[in-house]
Amino acid sequence: MALGEEKVQHAYDAEQIQVLEGLEAVRKRPGMYIGSTSSKGLHHLVWEIVDNSIDEALAGFCSEIIIAIEKDNWIRVEDNGRGIPVSIQEKMGMPAVEVIMTVLHAGGKFGGGGYKVSGGLHGVGASVVNALSETTEVYVKRDGQIHSIIFERGKTIQPLKVIGEADETGTTTRFKADPEIFKETTVYEYDILATRVRELAYLNRGIRITIKDEREDEIHSETFHFEGGIREYVEHLNEGKEPTHDPIDIMGEKDGITVEIAMQYNEGYASNIYSFANNINTYEGGTHESGFKTALTRVINDYGRKNGLLKENETNLTGEDVREGLTAIVSIKHPDPQFEGQTKTKLGNSEVSQITNSLFSDGFERFLLENPAIARKIVEKGMMASRARLAAKKAREFTRKKSALEVSSLPGKLADCTSTNPEESEIYIVEGDSAGGSAKSGRDRWFQAILPLRGKILNVEKANLNRILSNAEIRAMITAFGTGIGEEFDLEKARYHKIIIMTDADVDGAHIRILLLTFFFRFMRPLIEAGYVYAAQPPLYQVKQGKHVEYCYSNEELQEILDRLPQNPKPVVQRYKGLGEMNAEQLWDTTMDPEHRTLLQIELDDAIKADKIFQELMGDEVEPRRNFIEENAVYVQDLDI
Repeated sequence: MALGEEKVQHAYDAEQIQVLEGLEAVRKRPGMYIGSTSSKGLHHLVWEIVDNSIDEALAGFCSEIIIAIEKDNWIRVEDNGRGIPVSIQEKMGMPAVEVIMTVLHAGGKFGGGGYKVSGGLHGVGASVVNALSETTEVYVKRDGQIHSIIFERGKTIQPLKVIGEADETGTTTRFKADPEIFKETTVYEYDILATRVRELAYLNRGIRITIKDEREDEIHSETFHFEGGIREYVEHLNEGKEPTHDPIDIMGEKDGITVEIAMQYNEGYASNIYSFANNINTYEGGTHESGFKTALTRVINDYGRKNGLLKENETNLTGEDVREGLTAIVSIKHPDPQFEGQTKTKLGNSEVSQITNSLFSDGFERFLLENPAIARKIVEKGMMASRARLAAKKAREFTRKKSALEVSSLPGKLADCTSTNPEESEIYIVEGDSAGGSAKSGRDRWFQAILPLRGKILNVEKANLNRILSNAEIRAMITAFGTGIGEEFDLEKARYHKIIIMTDADVDGAHIRILLLTFFFRFMRPLIEAGYVYAAQPPLYQVKQGKHVEYCYSNEELQEILDRLPQNPKPVVQRYKGLGEMNAEQLWDTTMDPEHRTLLQIELDDAIKADKIFQELMGDEVEPRRNFIEENAVYVQDLDI
């Protein structure tokens, strides 16, 4: 819904604020309410407040939101909505704004009184942020006056009072996260906030959201405003790819549920479908996503049959076929979304599947009929994918492990571990036979397997599945891991719960690592999501002084060691250019011994951002890659070119 198209015809005053329960438990068990007290939980606080402003926008009463990181890591969120109600809420006998800030589950989101559709976590937002903040200040412009109320750790220390006059309306909330709760960090990362702000601006067409970093003397500020909404989002995601047509944007509403879908095919092979329910990214999918996928497959097959593109002797295209090279955003707004799944990011409302299916089918069928040239391209792309899939099936059969007992089916170059318990088993993916030899000699055979790769694996960003499965190094990995690949992937069949990429600390090593990560991200993403993928951190230097030996992993660490050691005799510094320069004992001591090694766990905080990065680094277009390198060059040191 574009802003201003429709205003919900409900009052928004003290009587719409319903009280469900108290706030006592939040400080004792913050993880129950915001997920964790790590950096992720800290940033989550911001969205709990921003969601309230977004709700005002969805209802048609707010067009502008400003989010600022102030000095000393205060957060300020301003909007030009109606302003939180300030009149007395009868049941509690206190101003409605105080109820919202101090009572859990008190908000205009219950009983349908204040909002037709709402994002966020059902009214817990503001009170949870207040409970977990050292200080919270709320300023409300409403009824011609500016009202102010201040809290400390959830308790009111300055009751609501009028501090001035105002012509406009709106709410400003300032808060400082409590270091007693957020022991890991209270410092906000601008990029994390800016990425989500951009996403919210795409998902809510017409709204203007500005984010500012005011911590330095020079204020950094960005404003996001997209009249095209998710249509522009799809274009943004396809930057650097070769789109085959302009984005298709389909909207509809049924039974109070709004569905909006934007999609665009490109010349690549990766499928990227991202779904949202009430602005929440449903990473695990759900009924809206499955309804879209079912309709997409059916409509393309029906069109292909009716127009003679699919012959009678040809089988129907599968979902995998029609999604190759597709970028799509599925966004729904639901008055009562039900979230389920391991991380509560899967939409469970059963009625949504049929509603999404029918609304999308009607719009997409109409589009194909009105655009026969694009329709032919879409069907033919699916047919090419189908032919490649059938060819790949033979290669896949070759890589599929017949049973866990048939060790003969494992690749010959794999030096497997003795243990058959995946939870304790780990496999090192090693660059080259030289390092592979040292790793095989130095490992603990009980739980450590070694798989050496010859040269650089195929860049899967530029290849279809048939070509990928024809690559010997990729086949060896698939067979060794035991999980299968793509849509047949089964995490429970993983033979190792640690897959460790061990490459040289140079440009070639970094390139091999990104090639492997691209493959895992595109075809074995659950391995990353489960936390099974790691990068080994081999040392850059050995410092030797007589019999005393130390290893260091950065220039700063080397300098610290050299400053600390006496200069007589003079320390001897050896720079390791490759893992092959280490003998088995050194490799074990520095990189493979669980007691002393440093492993970097590969995490996937944001699949959309990861997709953009892999496309920029590994895609066909040179310009995005050059821009990425220029923007991030400050982080790159000691490249052995």
